Amino acid sequence: MKILVLGGGVIGVTSAYYLQQAGHEVTLLDRQTDVGLETSYANGGQLSWGAGHPWAAPEIPWKALKWMFSAHSPLVLRPRWDPSLWLWLLKLLRNCTAARYAMNKERMLRLARYSHECLGALRQATGIHYQEHTHGILELFRDHDEMDKAARDAMLFKRWGVPCEILDRAACVAQEPALTTAQDKIVGGVHFAADETGDCNQFTRALATLAASQGVQFKFSTRIERLLASDQRLTGVLTDKGEVSADAYVLACGSYSPLLLRPLGINLPVYPVKGYSVSLPLSGAAALLGSVTDSSYKVVVTRLGDTLRGAGTAELAGYDLTLTPARCATITHVINDLFPGAADIGQAQYWCGLRPMTPDNPPILGTTPYQNLFLNTGHGTLGWTMACGSGKTIADIISGREPEINLYGLTLARFS
Repeated sequence: MKILVLGGGVIGVTSAYYLQQAGHEVTLLDRQTDVGLETSYANGGQLSWGAGHPWAAPEIPWKALKWMFSAHSPLVLRPRWDPSLWLWLLKLLRNCTAARYAMNKERMLRLARYSHECLGALRQATGIHYQEHTHGILELFRDHDEMDKAARDAMLFKRWGVPCEILDRAACVAQEPALTTAQDKIVGGVHFAADETGDCNQFTRALATLAASQGVQFKFSTRIERLLASDQRLTGVLTDKGEVSADAYVLACGSYSPLLLRPLGINLPVYPVKGYSVSLPLSGAAALLGSVTDSSYKVVVTRLGDTLRGAGTAELAGYDLTLTPARCATITHVINDLFPGAADIGQAQYWCGLRPMTPDNPPILGTTPYQNLFLNTGHGTLGWTMACGSGKTIADIISGREPEINLYGLTLARFS
């Protein structure tokens, strides 16, 4: 079957790879000059299949009010007349209950765990490298109330088979000695030993090279203008270089997926949530071994070879990709606070990208009302974590095979 994959981020590239492995003739389109140049370019580097949590949590409404008065708020809302934003926010608030949080966490965990298994198998089969590290992820807490909540959550995670361990302050420092100078600022943490880290952009480029060597065609600098449809089927894709057609289509355009679907009558509840990162060369000071998440600021700090990567912030500002200095300052503040002298702030490289987030946080996979159009989008902050499992699942669906995981709660149907 001839398949057209729309989007060259980590989700699109993994989709193309697994579709080619399933025996299809695959072409990938992207408006950039290479793969992985948008949201997959400089994210936090965490493969957090266990540590990843839904943003829609019971405590978020009151925390959002408190964050409004914080200079280093993890959540920033730029007021604007945007009906899709306000509708998305209302749906997110509807998911901020304990029952829905647990339901959404289970759905995300189901896919993330499977994706972790797929990535391990891919690594073993291909020998692919991407600054991978299996030191785990340490979530840090600065106050006892947050620590107590984390302990309760850990009991739930263990019931779901997620390896995690509650650590006191001394154990956190033993796990990450680079925290020694900042140990008085934390009260404890949770270590997710099975989680990993790696450079998402490096992985995306390496897998694209492998896919190209096996027959996948990549068409870059090609802007998708609209999807063409007739009788509940896609007939082609209109680009700035002409029309392209295939037997089936995979939409993996992240935050831009709703814009392409709206003319087809599909209202995809995905909103662009801007995240920021800073990449710094390591200095001679004690360096981080793996990755930590500062729960108070919602900032992750990850070591990627000789680079320290800090990432965080959820800014609701539509499709604006302006680098806001205050948001960049929040990330450097956390790095300096936890790891003073570990990296050269003077050589900071700042970046921002749009995370495609659903209001409940699980992504949207699978079929649409159009028989030959399939979705692989809406992964939010966990696109890198869920990429391999999502790509393998899409390949199975299009190939007529039963997916290896239960897709209940992970498809467009949950928003019907």
